[in-house]
Amino acid sequence: MKYISKIFFLLTLAVAFVACNKVEDLPVYKEGTSVTLTSSATAVVATQADSSKNVVTFFWTNPAYASDSGTYKYIIQIDSATRNFSKAVSRTVTGTRSASFTGKDLNAILLDYGFAVGVPYKLDVRVISSYGNNNERYMSNVVSLMVTPYNDPSTLTASATSVTGTLATSSQNSLTFSWTRAFSGYSGAVTYTLQYDSAGKNFVAPLEMPFGSVFSKTLTQAEVNTTALNSGIAGGASGKVEYRIKATTAAGAISYSNVTMVTVQTYVPLLRFYMPGGYQGATGNGNDWDPGTAPEFIRDLRPGSLNKLYYMYIFLPAGSEFKITQGRDWAINYGGSGGNLSSSGGNLSVATAGVYRVSIDVVNMKYDIRLGRMGFVGGATGAGWDPPSVFPNYALGYGGRNLFVGITNFTVDGWKLIDNNAWNNGSNTLDETRSYGSTGGSGSSLVVNDANMPNITTAGRYRVIWDGRDPNNVKYEMSPATEMRIVGNGMQGVPDWNPGASPQMTYMGAGKWQATVTLVAGKEFKFLAANDWGAFDYEDNSGGSTATGVARKIKWEGGDNFKTPTVTGSYTIVLDENAQTVTIN
Repeated sequence: MKYISKIFFLLTLAVAFVACNKVEDLPVYKEGTSVTLTSSATAVVATQADSSKNVVTFFWTNPAYASDSGTYKYIIQIDSATRNFSKAVSRTVTGTRSASFTGKDLNAILLDYGFAVGVPYKLDVRVISSYGNNNERYMSNVVSLMVTPYNDPSTLTASATSVTGTLATSSQNSLTFSWTRAFSGYSGAVTYTLQYDSAGKNFVAPLEMPFGSVFSKTLTQAEVNTTALNSGIAGGASGKVEYRIKATTAAGAISYSNVTMVTVQTYVPLLRFYMPGGYQGATGNGNDWDPGTAPEFIRDLRPGSLNKLYYMYIFLPAGSEFKITQGRDWAINYGGSGGNLSSSGGNLSVATAGVYRVSIDVVNMKYDIRLGRMGFVGGATGAGWDPPSVFPNYALGYGGRNLFVGITNFTVDGWKLIDNNAWNNGSNTLDETRSYGSTGGSGSSLVVNDANMPNITTAGRYRVIWDGRDPNNVKYEMSPATEMRIVGNGMQGVPDWNPGASPQMTYMGAGKWQATVTLVAGKEFKFLAANDWGAFDYEDNSGGSTATGVARKIKWEGGDNFKTPTVTGSYTIVLDENAQTVTIN
């Protein structure tokens, strides 16, 4: 038993001895030391030419970790001085004890911070060392580096060196500006703005056109003309305009491209004016006090009146208030009183409901509000060439804003349309009479206070429409008014949609036609001013109303047919062309 105990003791001692030798043989892992960082330069003033060149190199000592130095991890951190690396930009390298930065690298860092081009800024740099698994992390000393961001601008080109604009071709493209990307090393968003000014002003106070993030923009003649006029070049003159691209980073750094010069032959553009007010919603003229949906004034295109005189014919409810805006916003607006316009004036207004002619003179800052009307005058009309005899017997009816419709008997002679009971006095002022003539037939543009209409060659009753709904083209329409038929599938005993077999209406005077027919419920009809298709006709403008005893709006530019009443029966239909309505009783 004693023998066995001795053996066990000896074995235990041997194992303990061997174990002690193995512990002593294990490797010792040192904790390492912080590295010392140095820089190849204390200041960097790079240029665009240095964008791909190494402009600074950072070196650091060996941290002496107890492993293969090829696995050592180093994080180079760079931040604006005094921020204690709270917004540091980092680069990680492994196994090497240096790192180089190009001009583009440093420029991108500074631009991300929003630093201005050409201004030196102090950067702090440090290195964090560690094992490859991030253990034993040590901070180096901080090295300071003064860096000046360089200009990395776009290169701007223009597809033409001269532009000639005209009012007639103003919507045509004139030239295209193209530019390269600015701040090529910068990864954030860059927006581009075209700046312009007349030659020689050195962009001290340039005007701008923002273009977003695109790299080209095509401008129309009108847009180039605007840049020239805004630069101080008079309308109808030639001058040189300088253009450049301003590039702006998301952080606010700015760079300017080269300057491109374009010679511009300008033209006098058309200024546009609108009439927003509290009447809009109630009269179908847009939203109350909204320049964006307000009716536009007609521009007087006569020499001496262009961009000076404007007018419109419009119905205004009692107590209506309104103002005048140049453009579809409130940036430039006018009120006034006593016939005088003012940028600080109160609302303009009318006391009683009615159709008005509202006129403005934006050169002399005057306005005029008077009765709005239109009538037939001339040797071919019952009024003769005597304006005091025109109203009310030879008046057209008001069909809507800038729209008059009338029927009268013509003889073989000349004629015009006129909006007052006296001839114009040639003053070209806003309160003068406006008479309208044309050298062309139906559908032609009208000219204010100019030639007569083409002479009537065949006497008879005619329908005439004065149409200024398009302020770019005031025109007239003229057609025979010898008959008016009700055509459709909703009349009892009448062939469906057969103009020649459809009942004729009786002309009652003052633009009114009347007929009594049996209408079948749930059907349709329209009005035709002849016995065959292709003639002037009227369609529904009431939205499909089937109401009786109330006036439904009509239209002649195409639309849906009228709906018959919901109950079959005998009805009297009154078509009022002057009022542009139809009533079924």
